Amino acid sequence: MVIAIKSNRRSAGREIVDRRQTTRVEPGSTMTLLLKGLELMPFEGQNSFRVFLRQKSGKTFELQNTDLSSYNKDTLALSVRIFDRHGFRGQPSADGESLVYLTWRGLMSNVVKINVGKGDRPIDLPSDLASASQFSNVSDAAGGYRWSGDRKRFLEQATFGPSSLLDSRLRRIGLRTWLAEQFEAPYPSSPYPNITQMPTTPPSNCTAASHPACYREHYTMMPLQKWFFLEAMYGEAQLRHRVAWALSQIWVTSGVGVQQASHQIAYYKMLGDNAFGNYRSLMEAATLNPAMGHYLDMARSTRTNPNENYPREILQLFSIGLYKLNLDGTVQLDNNGNPIETYDQDDVNNFTKVFTGWTFCNITCENSRPGIVNYKDPMIVVPGNHDLTAKTLLDYPGASVTSISECTDCTTPEQTRLYAENSLRAALDNIFHHPNVGPFIGKLLIQHLVTSDPSPAYIERVAMKFNDNGNGVRGDMPTVIRAILLDPEARGDMKTAPRYGKLREPVQLITNLGRIFPARDFSGENISDGALASHAAKLGQHPFYSPTVFNYFSPDYVIPGTTILAPEFEILNTGRAVARTNFLHTFVFEGLTANATDSLRGTSLDISEYLPFSQDDASGSLLLDILNRKMLHSAISDGHRSAILNAIQAVPETNHPLRVRTAIYLIAASSQYQIQR
Repeated sequence: MVIAIKSNRRSAGREIVDRRQTTRVEPGSTMTLLLKGLELMPFEGQNSFRVFLRQKSGKTFELQNTDLSSYNKDTLALSVRIFDRHGFRGQPSADGESLVYLTWRGLMSNVVKINVGKGDRPIDLPSDLASASQFSNVSDAAGGYRWSGDRKRFLEQATFGPSSLLDSRLRRIGLRTWLAEQFEAPYPSSPYPNITQMPTTPPSNCTAASHPACYREHYTMMPLQKWFFLEAMYGEAQLRHRVAWALSQIWVTSGVGVQQASHQIAYYKMLGDNAFGNYRSLMEAATLNPAMGHYLDMARSTRTNPNENYPREILQLFSIGLYKLNLDGTVQLDNNGNPIETYDQDDVNNFTKVFTGWTFCNITCENSRPGIVNYKDPMIVVPGNHDLTAKTLLDYPGASVTSISECTDCTTPEQTRLYAENSLRAALDNIFHHPNVGPFIGKLLIQHLVTSDPSPAYIERVAMKFNDNGNGVRGDMPTVIRAILLDPEARGDMKTAPRYGKLREPVQLITNLGRIFPARDFSGENISDGALASHAAKLGQHPFYSPTVFNYFSPDYVIPGTTILAPEFEILNTGRAVARTNFLHTFVFEGLTANATDSLRGTSLDISEYLPFSQDDASGSLLLDILNRKMLHSAISDGHRSAILNAIQAVPETNHPLRVRTAIYLIAASSQYQIQR
């Protein structure tokens, strides 16, 4: 993929392309980039391309595409306005020479220079762009089962890490066949913890002070956390578990507000059961789940004391977001350039009335027990607590139902119950069919599985599959997941765009290593005990203890002082960056120690698969090449490789385990590995 600036000069009646001279432009004006070496899919347009401008100040702006046309038979012309696409992030200044590059499907073009305004300050090509542009002509954007780098990338996106056995299977059967298998695979591989529901107040024989083991088992998330890590590292149904984990960070409940392990286990089971179903079914199951009812107060919302927490969050966080979106996820603006809100306080008030009267099924359901609040069965409506007045719903083009009439014949509890249930379904249908849901949820899932800052075209392709799976079905999750994972922006043997990928969140940093180097207990003889949550917590992500309903990190988080959308970086600071490195050192070199008091066996990494490569080549080069392929998709930089090779060679040739662990640690602690690309 090669770009050049289209010159304003003419020679012999023809426009010419000048890649050697610096073209002068003004802020706010339009320039044209000529693009060579691309084969676009049908309907792939200007929102497939992202054009960035970096100035000498170090600021980087994403420019605004205005048109894409054919220049000649093998060249496209992309018109770009010298103005930041996001508007509120400012615009380039008259700063002299600036660098321009383009990204497409995770690939980066060559870098060209323009002169913005009347300044003449020169700019040099920085090392990060220079190294990325070395691969600017990588042509394989489709990838597939043949390519080692793409297989590893796929397994990082679709599972909790690329094990050697799974990589070998993927090479034999291909991505699509594996996905088909995963959509039918039994889940979970090991049963959910069967924890008894307990009284809200811990009994005297199960308090933290008197019987800490009992307390941890019932009144903390420890059983779920241990099961979660064991399923992530050893389970066969990797895709469903990975999608359920992503959904748990969208439809957030938390041990901060949900008291017992049994409560959160039932909630996570609900997510797993619905991960491969329809999004509309997930919406209803989550709405009526007692853990959600408790966490966001719907279980206490009545017609005389309505609570707007859940109605507000289902709109803002779980379905449509704050602002109206185009199909590609870009924000719709009014005539004054301001975002258009999707709902207002009056809408929240009306949905609040719909969600009144629902509470725990403590008497008549399967898991009802005397003196126990039932968090395992869906909530039921108490007719006398439901609001019977008329409700106005969201009004948008194509909405089939925009209001719910008052109940004029609710003279019996059964009539009121039916009215309440029908009202809830109508409200959820109204939200589900809003045009925002496809791009809003599609983008969130892309961010959790593939890349933090997907192109509008990527979001649009996924949203189209959300809207229609090809058979007229909206919200079909397997179709959406398949679209995310097989999209050309996700696939490819090499990704070179500087902003492509995502910071490995702490959970996946741990599990990725635990699958590449099969996790064992501290002795190396058995499987891990799964007690890894406390280590993830020290890195900023305590599993099932999200600090707020907004998750551990916001999907809209932009790294301060930049324009880089990077959600996971919100939980990374100086202290946690050091903590990540320290954790990796302990994990790789020593293992996580056992704890006899709690019958914990610890966790260590099995490096036996890699010892022969150290033994067969005293230089360490073979070992490093293998680890480069396993961990970095064969994309290690020259400088990084040289530094690690020197460190390997500093270890005595006879100490092969230390050589292997040194190489693993230095790769895992590097910025190249910390970013899942």
